[in-house]
Amino acid sequence: MTKKHFIALANYIKDTEGYCESFTPRQVAHLANFCHSQNPNFDEKRWAGYILDLNGPSGGKNGPTKGK
Repeated sequence: MTKKHFIALANYIKDTEGYCESFTPRQVAHLANFCHSQNPNFDEKRWAGYILDLNGPSGGKNGPTKGK
């Protein structure tokens, strides 16, 4: 998987808020471990931080979130 795929997956997870329960930090971490197994360059903390609104998709400050 590429960075483009990981960002798309993160956006999909972030967009589920209105349809089902949000993912817990533990669930996000578990999925991040899987993503790292698919690509050793995958940054688990940055990706999880993006899903949990702690940073933007590239690790920097998070801009306004859609719908908030």
